[in-house]
Amino acid sequence: MSGTDPIVVDARGHRCPVPSLKLRRAMEGLDPGVRLTLLATDAMARIDVPYLMTEIGGRMISIEEVDGVLSLTVETPAAPTG
Repeated sequence: MSGTDPIVVDARGHRCPVPSLKLRRAMEGLDPGVRLTLLATDAMARIDVPYLMTEIGGRMISIEEVDGVLSLTVETPAAPTG
């Protein structure tokens, strides 16, 4: 995997809130600015993931859907300043 490839979190087949929980767990301990792509089949991920990103200070990059599978690409939050 190159430095620009997102980490893939596969939550296909799981219902809300599992996809968001899997994504949040995958983000723990990662450096700021790391990209992850969540694969989900639950349509609620379209709402839940942007909400999660707002809550934790991360960034939504894109939401795409192909053959019923959502691909939600996000970026981990910036390091806290202090």
